[in-house]
Amino acid sequence: RGHRAHSFRPIDVLELNELRARNRTFNGAYRRTAIATLGYALTALRLFDSRFLRIGILYLVLSILLFALGYIRARHSRHDFSDRSKTSALYDQALPTAGQEDRREYGRPFITAGRDVVAIGSLVMVVEILLLAFVLQM
Repeated sequence: RGHRAHSFRPIDVLELNELRARNRTFNGAYRRTAIATLGYALTALRLFDSRFLRIGILYLVLSILLFALGYIRARHSRHDFSDRSKTSALYDQALPTAGQEDRREYGRPFITAGRDVVAIGSLVMVVEILLLAFVLQM
């Protein structure tokens, strides 16, 4: 078990399953949202006339930014299992899941990255305001 994320090797199948579940649940959500948004962008760009060009480009930019934020989030979460040092006081304040107090712990406890949530919320809010402005100009 190394300090670096690329040198991490799961101890057993249970730890590997936990790692995969966290990746599917938390990191996969960013990718799925970005792919769905990219689908909206392609639909607006390919199926509708030129009046919808700005809306399609807006969704395209949103999907690229969501991919970028998802990549950054995935890089941060790779260290949850591999790093031993605590980088934040939030990990000390994390509450154990009810019913799981005496169970085995896998890496650091998961804590929602508040900055990422605020960044994505702000990004989507700006996109929705621009989308409303584009629709009202039609």
